[in-house]
Amino acid sequence: MASISNLSSPITPLKSSPVLPPPPATAVYLGFPSRLNLSSSKLSVRSTVPLAASLLVKCSQNGGNGSHVKRTTLHDLYEKQGQSPWYDNLCRPVTDLIPLIESGVRGVTSNPAIFQKAISTSNAYNDQFRELVQGGKDIESAYWELVVKDIQDACRLFEPIYDETDGGDGYVSVEVSPRLADDTQGTVDAAQWLHKVVDRPNVYIKIPATAACVPSVRDVISLGISVNVTLIFSLSRYEAVIDAYLDGLEASGLDDLSRVTSVASFFVSRVDTLVDKMLEKIGTPEALNLRGKAANAQAALAFQLYQKKFSGPRWEALVKKGAKKQRLLWASTSVKNPAYPDTLYVAPLVGPDTVSTMPDQALQAFIDHGTVGRTIDANVSEAEGIYNALEKLGIDWSYVGNQLELEGVDSFKKSFDSLLDSLQEKANSLKLVNL
Repeated sequence: MASISNLSSPITPLKSSPVLPPPPATAVYLGFPSRLNLSSSKLSVRSTVPLAASLLVKCSQNGGNGSHVKRTTLHDLYEKQGQSPWYDNLCRPVTDLIPLIESGVRGVTSNPAIFQKAISTSNAYNDQFRELVQGGKDIESAYWELVVKDIQDACRLFEPIYDETDGGDGYVSVEVSPRLADDTQGTVDAAQWLHKVVDRPNVYIKIPATAACVPSVRDVISLGISVNVTLIFSLSRYEAVIDAYLDGLEASGLDDLSRVTSVASFFVSRVDTLVDKMLEKIGTPEALNLRGKAANAQAALAFQLYQKKFSGPRWEALVKKGAKKQRLLWASTSVKNPAYPDTLYVAPLVGPDTVSTMPDQALQAFIDHGTVGRTIDANVSEAEGIYNALEKLGIDWSYVGNQLELEGVDSFKKSFDSLLDSLQEKANSLKLVNL
């Protein structure tokens, strides 16, 4: 982090935002979406949620004396199948999260792109930003203080869930600077700093699963800091991430490992985006019939790997010290291809001890017409067949993973740099600094 030295002193703890009584939320059940028809080179088109349908945060209604929250599919997802629905977005005011929490959301993820959109398009950050810059903070230092406030406030909202589940859920994730994706020790230092300044038990420090940062995951876990390992696109890198978590637990020297937890964010929709292009370039009927299937097939195999790695003598020895499994988290769950069902990366990936983090569109779609049932390992042999068939067609899974990782890191770097530029322009427009 370029200005980490300027941020060594802890940020002054912020008073929690006022929490208003949650209004009752509404939800509609319309049944499970039709499945993809990939028997021909054409893809069947499914209508998405009408634009007129409101997002959860907007479809709450003020009650009279007291309120009643209607159950949603998100409650069933957690209670019946053991999967935690999280929300992949964060902006001010964080109290907008209250109706979502009441509707069953159990955690929040953020990333540089999310904060880029939140801060650059809103005036909600102006007062704090003005104060920081007038107080002598440089632009990047000011950015981190804006982020930390949002994360702290969100952590307060989710802390009851964290407490109720004994640290099993209710986390809010914040990512280290994407500029550190190739810096092992810099990532460790940044993770320590973020953990210290946020100072909340239910914060996850996000670290990318790049070759340079997998060792960082091990070191940060060994320090007793909980981690969300992000940008995982391949089975081989996922296995390295699990090993880093186990190595970190073993190296920690802690007698009680129950408070050191982790999730592994396995990305899905972006896999199909890339593989579909490769299949269309091949152009054969067999190749075209495999479009829209690569991501979920690989995810199903990731779940098999998860079950294998978190069993046996090595894992049982850690369990005796209170260790908790590093849960699989499905990320990038929004549908990029409008021809695909809008719950394609949620409904087929339901399984125990997992997390699904959903942006607005995917969350709304699943609440509106998703059904709950264990699907992640419903047909493992089919997933293996798809995975192998793609290989036979010349799809190199190592290339796919490496390419998507490069694109993901680059995208976050661009979002981060763009946001800093926007903040500089905002500072100039507010006449806060002299150039």
